[in-house]
Amino acid sequence: MKRLFGYFARGCLVLVPILLTIIAFVTIVRQMDAWLGVNTPGLGLVIALVGTTLVGFLASQYLGRRIYLIFDRWMGRVPGVSLVYGSIRDIVSALIGEKAAFGTAVLVRLDPRSEVRVIGFLTRENAPFPAVQEHVTVYVPQAYNIGGQVLLLPRRPDRAS
Repeated sequence: MKRLFGYFARGCLVLVPILLTIIAFVTIVRQMDAWLGVNTPGLGLVIALVGTTLVGFLASQYLGRRIYLIFDRWMGRVPGVSLVYGSIRDIVSALIGEKAAFGTAVLVRLDPRSEVRVIGFLTRENAPFPAVQEHVTVYVPQAYNIGGQVLLLPRRPDRAS
């Protein structure tokens, strides 16, 4: 019974983020279609994409950045919302932000006696400590993408993808 519950919990960890993403995406597209009042398939998708790009453009301008910073500070003060909003913001920022932390994918062999390798992301070319300047910093995500390990590894050309 314990194993069955474990499988169910793991299934939830896999399916819930996927389903919530799909539900949010479909809801946004349907809402756009409903607001338009026109039954043109795909028009809501186009408007959602154009709207997102427009928000990105406005957030890149001086006034837009100021408004975003005020909104960001406000979201950080709302109990409960701040945890969810902050986590999502940090993940998105790490993946596609201006200072994207995960630039290059690398293969890492954790055990030199094994051929098994894991995928990691190069986060820093130069190690932060003078004693290990010939090392790089690699982030290896875990199954649940909020967690992971940061490894300090010797620089080797065969790690690049």
